[in-house]
Amino acid sequence: MGMKYNRVLVWFRNDLRVRDNEVLVKATLSAKEVIPVYCFDPRTFESTNLGFPKTGSFRAKFLLESVADLRKSLRKLGAYLIILQGKPEEEVLSLAVKHQAQAIFYSEEVTSEERNVDKSLEKSAWAQGIATETYWQSTLYHVDDLPFPVTQTPEVFTQYRKEVEKMSSIRSSFPIPFKLNFPGKDEITSVGELPDLSIYGLEEPKPDRRRLMEFIGGESSGLGRIQSYFWEKDLLKTYKETRNGLIGADYSSKFSPSLSLGCISPRMIFEEVKRYEKERKKNESTYWLIFELIWRDYFRIICKKHGDKIFQIGGIKNQEDSWSRDKSQFEAWVAGMTGVPFVDANMRELNATGFMSNRGRQIVASFLVNDLGIDWTWGASYFESQLIDYDVCSNWGNWMYVGGVGNDPRENRYFNILRQAKNYDRNGEYIRIWIPELHAIKGFDIHQPWELSTANMRSLKIQLGHTYPQPLRKIPTLEKSY
Repeated sequence: MGMKYNRVLVWFRNDLRVRDNEVLVKATLSAKEVIPVYCFDPRTFESTNLGFPKTGSFRAKFLLESVADLRKSLRKLGAYLIILQGKPEEEVLSLAVKHQAQAIFYSEEVTSEERNVDKSLEKSAWAQGIATETYWQSTLYHVDDLPFPVTQTPEVFTQYRKEVEKMSSIRSSFPIPFKLNFPGKDEITSVGELPDLSIYGLEEPKPDRRRLMEFIGGESSGLGRIQSYFWEKDLLKTYKETRNGLIGADYSSKFSPSLSLGCISPRMIFEEVKRYEKERKKNESTYWLIFELIWRDYFRIICKKHGDKIFQIGGIKNQEDSWSRDKSQFEAWVAGMTGVPFVDANMRELNATGFMSNRGRQIVASFLVNDLGIDWTWGASYFESQLIDYDVCSNWGNWMYVGGVGNDPRENRYFNILRQAKNYDRNGEYIRIWIPELHAIKGFDIHQPWELSTANMRSLKIQLGHTYPQPLRKIPTLEKSY
């Protein structure tokens, strides 16, 4: 077939991989030469009005590692990844103009900050006679293959899932392009360097010996994790039973950081699950991982359907704003100093590692929203800053859910924290890792230090209000739970 373009720019975003990357494949098929580019956008590192960076140091480090790994992979295919800094709608365009690229190819995003960049890039490119081509590649089921238009997406997940599973099929993944033709040395003189975290006012995260899983950004480590979790450790078959765990590397797949930047794609995971079912075992657990990927799709489609409502206090239910905005209580929650051990341990893990278990996320979010009554968007913003696996749609979709303003058939999502503790950390081992000041309390009592007698506490050298805070809220006892 004849080549449509002489030269194309491939602008990488949250698709930092060479395997199953439609943008890359389509570019190699339609252009004689391909110039891969990544642009660090300073706006994503600015401070929020709550006073913390929009992208904190854990996320930033993971991003730098992922871009570095992509750069290595592209070298093997014969191309350099050009690294730019600044607003992509300006920098990517001026690079295209400078090197006479006829088109810019990139992945489609759904939320407003990204879409505003796209629209502005598209408009300026068009004015310069440069084409733009976008490809949808963030979900397991392609948006064009859904059995309903996006505007008719069911508001209840179960209905969405059943229709999609019945009516749609999953496309196969794209292979790695065999070779990329990159312009010659005389044409491209500088390929740019990875920025230092310090230019964004961030410090290298400190290592923490309590961190039992090292997250390293990039496609190679994402593929390595699939290899170890599925094949070497053979853990997929028990995923459903262990996924509510709290301690260590292996209670859940830990694919989410790699998925969030597209270092691996949901389709790659799906194909590997299918292979595992053929070669090892097929059971409810193997399906459950796919089920979680469909949830991830769902939040993305809901964002596409509802636009900016997902960032607004009323969510998609347009509810009245009756939230508290108590700065000092919020800061106690952020610091893991609420006086409720199960909440504090999880928040301290997040602050020390950039990660928290799924169970932990539900518990701390419920506490902020239901016990303290604090603005759910504050919690969502803090997670955005801290979480290595931050995904705009999943994060805001889940927080809307907890805030009772999202897609939830059940009105009240209150978590009884002591009951959760009894179910998931009966002997308090998790608390002892993260709250050393309560370490001396034996068994389940560590979850409710306020129930112990003063004499008992004195003998353990623990004083509520001094060595560990008094609880910000009275926590319902186990008996009163529902």
